Amino acid sequence: MHRVASYESFQDGQIIFNEGDQGDRVYLIDSGSVEVSKMISGSKVIVEMLQAKEIFGEMAFISNIPRTATAMAIGKTTLGILDRTYLMEELNRLSDDTQAIIRSMVCRLKKATDVLTQTGIKPSCSQ
Repeated sequence: MHRVASYESFQDGQIIFNEGDQGDRVYLIDSGSVEVSKMISGSKVIVEMLQAKEIFGEMAFISNIPRTATAMAIGKTTLGILDRTYLMEELNRLSDDTQAIIRSMVCRLKKATDVLTQTGIKPSCSQ
């Protein structure tokens, strides 16, 4: 399962991180919910509502890019912070080619999410 290094609690409406922040953490929702949003032409666009057991914050972590969205706690929310050292060890075990493919996928996902949110279409994925 996921290696959680620590836990943090957030109150309803509390910002976990802002779009544009540097991202060195990946989060696992232990309880509560998280709203993920982007600012498009001065308006807040909700990209996704995440629930318990979902992971977020991985794009900035994997590709060393600024946060692509703002994450806000909905209700009292407890997040597990995944162990950075463990995640880096796991990523570094992958070949350079595989790492490049994953970073390329993250870049394309960022671009696609930007385009979709600008057009008002909410991205979705089946898990």
